[in-house]
Amino acid sequence: MRGAGLALAVLLALPVVAEARPDTRPPARPEVRASAPGQASAVAEAVIGAARAQVGQTVTYDPAYLRLAFPGGDPPRDRGVCTDVVIRALRDGAGLDLQRAVNRDMAGNFASYPQSWGLKRPDSNIDHRRVPNLQKLLTRVGAKLPEDVAFLPGDLVTSMLPGNLPHIMVVSDRAGRAGPLVIHNIGAGAREEDALRRYPLTGHYRLDGPALAKLRALDR
Repeated sequence: MRGAGLALAVLLALPVVAEARPDTRPPARPEVRASAPGQASAVAEAVIGAARAQVGQTVTYDPAYLRLAFPGGDPPRDRGVCTDVVIRALRDGAGLDLQRAVNRDMAGNFASYPQSWGLKRPDSNIDHRRVPNLQKLLTRVGAKLPEDVAFLPGDLVTSMLPGNLPHIMVVSDRAGRAGPLVIHNIGAGAREEDALRRYPLTGHYRLDGPALAKLRALDR
C-alpha cells in the first residue's frame, strides 16, 4: 500500500501535457497608444516594417486596372503603385484593410469623395488604389495634420508629381540628408529613399488614437 501511494503521488506531480491544437485566433493587432513627441506608436512601427518588407519584393510600377477579391484583394506582390505600398503596409502591419474601409465609407458618403472618374457608385477594385480617395478617407476619420506638425515615423504623406499626378508615401524611421526617408513606389518598385520633399507636399496624416479607431470601425 505504501508503494502504491508513492506511485500515485509521483503521477500527480507530473506535468499535464495538453493536446496541441492549431491556434485559430486572428493575429493580434499592435497596441493603439498615443505618440510622445518624436516617438512612433506601436502601430506605426509595425506599418514601417511591413512597408520596408516590400522593398525588393515589389519591383514593378504597374497601374493596370485589375478585378480584385473583396475584401483583402491585392494585385500580384511583385507589382503595384504608390497606394499599394500603403495598402499592403496597413494590412500586414496593422491588420487594417483600406479596400474595405474606403468601400464602406464611399457607400454611405459617395458624394463626399472626388468625382474625377465618372463613376456612379463605389468600385472595390480600384477606389482604394487612388490617392485622392485615400486623402479623403484619412481626412474624414481625423488623421490629417496641420502643415507645421513634425513628421513621425509611420506617418503618411502625399505630394503632387509633375503632370498633376498625386503620390503617397510612408515616412520611415531612418533619416536621410533632407529629413526622414520615405518608403514608396514612384516608378521602379518599392524603395526606401531620401525623397520626402522631392515634390510639393499636399497632405500629412497620422494613424493614431481616434483616427485609427475610426478606420478599424469601417473595416468590420
